[in-house]
Amino acid sequence: MQALTFGDSARKVVAFLLLGAVFVGALALARSARLEPADLVFNNGTEVSTLDPARVTGVPEGRIIKALFEGLVVKHPRTLEALPGMAESWEVSDDGLVYTFHIRPEARWTNDLPVTAHDFVFSWERFLHPATAAEYAYQLWYVVGAEAYTTEVDDEGNPKNDFSTVGIKALDAATLQVTLRNPTPFFMDLMAFYPMFPVNQANIEEMQARYGEEDWEIQWLQPENLVTNGPDTVEYRRVNERIRLRKNADYWDADNVALETIDALAIEQATTGLNMYLTGAAHFVPSVPTTIVKKLMPREDFNPAPYLGTYFYRVNTTKPPFDDPRVRRALALTIDRKAICEKITKAGQIPAGGLVPPGMPGYAGVSMGQGNVALAKELLAEAGFGPEGREFPTIEIHYNTLEAHRDIAEVVGESWRRNLGIKAKLQNQEWKVYLDTQSNLGYDVSRSAWIGDYVDPNTFLDMFVTDGENNKTGWGNERYDLLVALSSAELDPTKRLELLREAEEILIDEMPILPIYYYVTQNLVDPRLGGFHENLQDEHFPKFWYWMSDEELGSKRAQQPESWEQVTSSGPSEGKYAPGFTGPIPSPTGR
Repeated sequence: MQALTFGDSARKVVAFLLLGAVFVGALALARSARLEPADLVFNNGTEVSTLDPARVTGVPEGRIIKALFEGLVVKHPRTLEALPGMAESWEVSDDGLVYTFHIRPEARWTNDLPVTAHDFVFSWERFLHPATAAEYAYQLWYVVGAEAYTTEVDDEGNPKNDFSTVGIKALDAATLQVTLRNPTPFFMDLMAFYPMFPVNQANIEEMQARYGEEDWEIQWLQPENLVTNGPDTVEYRRVNERIRLRKNADYWDADNVALETIDALAIEQATTGLNMYLTGAAHFVPSVPTTIVKKLMPREDFNPAPYLGTYFYRVNTTKPPFDDPRVRRALALTIDRKAICEKITKAGQIPAGGLVPPGMPGYAGVSMGQGNVALAKELLAEAGFGPEGREFPTIEIHYNTLEAHRDIAEVVGESWRRNLGIKAKLQNQEWKVYLDTQSNLGYDVSRSAWIGDYVDPNTFLDMFVTDGENNKTGWGNERYDLLVALSSAELDPTKRLELLREAEEILIDEMPILPIYYYVTQNLVDPRLGGFHENLQDEHFPKFWYWMSDEELGSKRAQQPESWEQVTSSGPSEGKYAPGFTGPIPSPTGR
């Protein structure tokens, strides 16, 4: 196809990439050739760990959950403001503590039962229950009684408190009332966050009765058993290959959903994903090989944008010598972040000096300073290592399968060898094993990243409170915990951000994490795909996707910079619109 319009040198690079992954790409294409083509195909980057909204934490899982389930609200694809979802409207009390949601009467599950306020009460009780072990449970602890329900347990691990003590109530089948401990400015953002999506109580109870305690969760998530309420259903799933999504004809907003079928591929190699995009076998990939970023920059289908995410390494602070903050700071001070951003990622990423990325309104970030080899050597000597002390043990750098993660790990390891004389070795694991290893603290330092769940520093900082489910470093600090807690209760916006900044200063002083860079998006997207917009959270809801006609694509291109190089689309030239299509996505309503 005529997708390559950026010169002979780029064509040579792409040809090399195609040859380098020809076997994997050919195998994937051969298997997909036996299927009826989907309306849209995208690479999800890996096999998902689960389809249970209460248990997911990863971006790949989130992409699928947002197609299958829907929460009280969804996010506007461009502005990220709350749009009505399962709730057709809502009110907030004058003191900002009580939210009342009105469930739309036409919302139904795929088992033909209505979606009710009781579904949310059931789902959130399950989400908060300690037996579920939801890593994101703390995101509902802004609700009255929720934290105590999760954390105060009896000898058998059951909650000491009845769920009636939690501020989540179904006033009737159509009315959900949520009472917060303190005003929470990002609460509506949380309502669009996939761990808060409901599951069907009758479906779960049927699975428990049919398959028993040990097997019901596995069977529940099989395509033929899973009951959903979102714009799509799972038609079938081929593990380690693809999930096929099919439009849910009973979805309340089905008339505004354009695509009948979507395939989510589970390809971990960015090179293979790129190959499939360039050959028209995929229409969107969320990342590209770092070796070709500069060649892609002039193209209309590659537009890196600021992204609310930070790439960092976690440090296992329970394991000597990484239990010494001087050691952790020495390691942080000697990472060549500039080389990583300029020679590996190459899409405009910014070397990170802290955890919270820039761009947070009213928040002055923290920076540790960088490139101080002399100070790093002094810190190691104080900790008992170096020419006059002990030999530093070899560090194992743990990361999940992706070429860029390997390349970054090599630069980090070389930085430590060159500057500190410390040896490093690499440990690569596939996604599910990698997550387990990280959760169980089975690593020295581990590749990590965090994408903000809402536009507020809290989404980064509350992760590292002592024993937090998403901490995964073994680190804790009482003052840090107190500051994060105080910020949640602080009504003055300026003072609240000051408390969070002080917390970040503690985090960066003690270094349970090693910041590396702040993200930009790296989506390669067919220019004809509509409803897909770069935004600060790189969040994309499949319900809004459609194919532009030649006329609409031409109008879009007329507004692009003339310097952008046009590429040939593999989407349908006639376009594919929703039955109820009336134009651009509307502004947020229903508050």
